[in-house]
Amino acid sequence: MTSTRFANPLLQPATRPQPRHIGVIGAGTIGPDIAYYLKGALPGLKLTLVDIRQAAIDAALARLREYTDKALARGKLTAAAARELPQGLHGSTDYGTLADCDWVLEAATEDLALKRRIFAEVEARVASDAVITSNTSSLPAARIFAALRHPERATVTHFFAPAWRNPAVEVIDWPRADPALVAWLRRLFCATGKLPLVTADAPCFMLDRVFDNWCNEAALLLGDATAAAIDSVAGEFVHAGPFFVLNLAHGNPIIIETNTLQADEEGEHYRPAAIFRSVERWLTGAPNRPAEVPAPTRARIRDRLLGVLLSQTVDILDRGIGGAADLDLGCRTALGFKQGPIELMRGLGEAEVARLLERFGHDRPGMPVAQRALATYLPAERHVLVDRIDDVLVITLRRPEALNALHDEMTDEILALLRRHEDDAAVAGFVIVGYGTKAFCAGGDIGRFPSLLGNAEAAAQYARDCSRLLVHLDRSTKPVVAALNGMALGGGLELAMRCHALVAQRSAWLQMPEVTLGILPAIGAMVVPFRRWPAAAAVFYGMLTRAERVDAAQAHGLGIVDELAEDFDALIRQAVARVHALQGRVGRIPDGAQTLPPFEPGEARTAEGRALSPTVVGLIAGAVRDAASSPTLEQALEIGYRAFGVVACTAAAHEGIAAFLAKRDADFSATG
Repeated sequence: MTSTRFANPLLQPATRPQPRHIGVIGAGTIGPDIAYYLKGALPGLKLTLVDIRQAAIDAALARLREYTDKALARGKLTAAAARELPQGLHGSTDYGTLADCDWVLEAATEDLALKRRIFAEVEARVASDAVITSNTSSLPAARIFAALRHPERATVTHFFAPAWRNPAVEVIDWPRADPALVAWLRRLFCATGKLPLVTADAPCFMLDRVFDNWCNEAALLLGDATAAAIDSVAGEFVHAGPFFVLNLAHGNPIIIETNTLQADEEGEHYRPAAIFRSVERWLTGAPNRPAEVPAPTRARIRDRLLGVLLSQTVDILDRGIGGAADLDLGCRTALGFKQGPIELMRGLGEAEVARLLERFGHDRPGMPVAQRALATYLPAERHVLVDRIDDVLVITLRRPEALNALHDEMTDEILALLRRHEDDAAVAGFVIVGYGTKAFCAGGDIGRFPSLLGNAEAAAQYARDCSRLLVHLDRSTKPVVAALNGMALGGGLELAMRCHALVAQRSAWLQMPEVTLGILPAIGAMVVPFRRWPAAAAVFYGMLTRAERVDAAQAHGLGIVDELAEDFDALIRQAVARVHALQGRVGRIPDGAQTLPPFEPGEARTAEGRALSPTVVGLIAGAVRDAASSPTLEQALEIGYRAFGVVACTAAAHEGIAAFLAKRDADFSATG
């Protein structure tokens, strides 16, 4: 591997060991939350929480105990993990306790002079190579760390509330930071369940520019409507309106601070609305109870809110503050937008985006507008990351908020990459891996399927359409290797099974849970495994009809997984080597009728004893049998598509999908 910055942070070679002792300075609002995340993510970590007030430390430690107790009661923590979490956790008012820290993270008040004093105290005590970061949401790293003797080991790591749960963290790539430091932080965050987003060192960085100006614009609209009305209109785009969120976060002072900084740096058009200085709480309704807003007022508010969002988007991209895919993902995960701004731009269309920006530029002179053709702001890939290791293209599925589940746009992005490079002599083949450490791919999004219930032909065609990537893999002459870095469920496992080899970490596992939803896996799972791995037919039948889980070691023993890897680095090395080994030797899923062993029908229950639909189990059994007797793979796959059409018309599918959407267990007692 080279020293190039990889898009997937876990592909970057580690340049530092995992931290043994981390100091968090600031026991107020976000510091303890960051501490809770770090203690839970890094077993055996010593963590020291420092504040000038002992009362603040005591309150913070009590809060962490409360978090632990709640997580244990809700089953989010095991008893062993709950006992481990407080071990090595200390509080102190003495900066001397930070002397042997590998990393000191400051989460104090947004005051430049204060932060500089803190870091002078820290640098006087820690080793010259200890990492130093600030959680500032707005102050540029170049100002905070200007006086450090070793600024190369310092940067901003900006967390979002609540820091123990919100996955996003901005890592600021400023000119004096060692590139290896930024790479190490990205890798560490990704390995511990965070979503690191690299941004340039501009005031307010990337996501706060969006959020702060979204809120400021909402306040500037208060002459036209109430806070509740503006929140109601905003509900089209966000899960909670700007005023509701400001109340929740006590955020009025933050908007004053950040927008004043932007105004001083970039112009009066960013000056915070005066009303922020005179209002403590806003009169809003609940997010799920929209207010009545007259149509002309609604249209005016909608245009302004979309206008400021699009204005900040094109400015961030024009100035290189952040990347389009990161901006889109960050807005969804950190800020609660239902769609990212790039996705909104695609949906709105070029003419409507141009109208909104033109109108906004007229209403708000000085605010940024597009500096280039609107189409150039839309990236080719938003849901996958693309890296190159030697002559192998590594495609990372990146939808961490959905455990990397497939949907139409991700499918098309993968397919486009394969087509773009399959005739390129410089590319030996492809590796497909999931983002992070939990999931290769947790299946396919339900997408349009609920609307197809009761329509057999439309549901069957939906299954055919969803198979477009997998059918392409069947015909590929270049090797594609699935690198299973975590769970592979449903459609994600169907994708892996159509790759030409599977390599898996020992912690990975496989499952076909569709039967628990009253449906069946339609894009190959009732066909392909029985043709590729006939000796494991009974295991696959149990996976299909009982949702049985198979771990990586068992899958390796059955020949489904070609190699096991001890960790992520080994996984990628072995997957790349497997691509090279398969060059010119890509196998094909066999045609011809297959002989299956007799399967015992058994009771319609999961391996854990949950009742299933006997109708659906029967449909799966029939489709497996009919597909096996089909003379060609194409005809066998068609049986699966048609079976999906049939299952879509069952009462069990209606109940299973309704239960899934309602986040409850399905009850098949009355569906058959």
